[in-house]
Amino acid sequence: MGLLDNRAKLKEAKRIVVKVGTSTLTYASGRLNLKQLEKLVRQLADLYNAGLEVILVTSGAVGAGVGRLGLKAKPRTIPERQAVAAVGQGLLMQVYTKLFSEYGINTAQILLTREDMSDRRRYLNARNTLLMLVDEYRVVPVINENDTVATEELQLRFGDNDTLAALVAGLVGADLLLLLSDIDGLFTGDPHKDTQATLIPEVKEISPSIWAVAGEAGTDRGTGGMITKLEAARIATRSGIMMVLASGEEPNCITRIMEGEAIGTVFLPNQEALVQRERWIAFAGQPQGAVVIDPGAVTALLQGKKSLLPSGVSGVQGRFEVGDIIRVLDQTGTEIARGLSNFSSEEIEKIKGVNTARLPEVLGYKTYEEVIHRNNLVCQE
Repeated sequence: MGLLDNRAKLKEAKRIVVKVGTSTLTYASGRLNLKQLEKLVRQLADLYNAGLEVILVTSGAVGAGVGRLGLKAKPRTIPERQAVAAVGQGLLMQVYTKLFSEYGINTAQILLTREDMSDRRRYLNARNTLLMLVDEYRVVPVINENDTVATEELQLRFGDNDTLAALVAGLVGADLLLLLSDIDGLFTGDPHKDTQATLIPEVKEISPSIWAVAGEAGTDRGTGGMITKLEAARIATRSGIMMVLASGEEPNCITRIMEGEAIGTVFLPNQEALVQRERWIAFAGQPQGAVVIDPGAVTALLQGKKSLLPSGVSGVQGRFEVGDIIRVLDQTGTEIARGLSNFSSEEIEKIKGVNTARLPEVLGYKTYEEVIHRNNLVCQE
């Protein structure tokens, strides 16, 4: 199927998640760009009125707070950023509510942290709430990271909401994820440094060569470089969701993209999409530890689609309990899978390398046969 045919599929999308970044929403000074916001909302309102379900993931709380407080630059320390975000989030939501109301559209504010997505119960509650809003009440959810309580020290941030948007898209089973930033798409090199770099219009597979050209180009106003956008694309495409990365400054970009125009870079979804439970294990849940496995077990998992047995485990890293998500590493330390552990780290230390038939003898009680059952295991590509 050609590029134009794949682009034409965008017209079939019924539920879309649109993420707009800080650099698109604010001026260099940090103040909100109201004209950009008006253009954004107008295009989303057109989609809404055409019968689509629209979910907006927005950055800009810190930027809005910078403008309201009259600061000359974005704050650097975590307490400063969180305080400024608290000021800016109210202003940001006030603007969205006003703009959408002009089209007769109701909005709902939802603030999420990485911990909300990693906890299975809260993850499902968020899903139920979002589906109720878009399905039952025809409301446009406006989602942002809860900057005021997010703990960057624990590496529980989303990266300018790119990852958050991809997780939300998988959470609600969206047909399309649209990332709007200050870049025109994915290039063959860093366009800021390489004048020969050209736009890549379509990515069928996020291969090592694609990761290699991503670079780390961020902006002064945003926190998400190309690496975070590729990570968002990986999450979306493995969840069976098409993603488009484009510049939010391109005139009427959303409308034109939805009409099939070749703007930005389109990332095609995997044919074998992960189901909802697998998406949570692979992307949303936070691993609490890891096991190292031998080459035979690697082959059994990746090629044989087998469960992970104790006999294939050669090492344990970290402390974890039964039911925790753990990473599965090969002998070089490369992650090849992750899944839900049937044993604690202490138990695995006792049974690693042990044949399944001897587990009751070693542990002193009858238990599971697998460290991770194949139904609770998600392999890396």
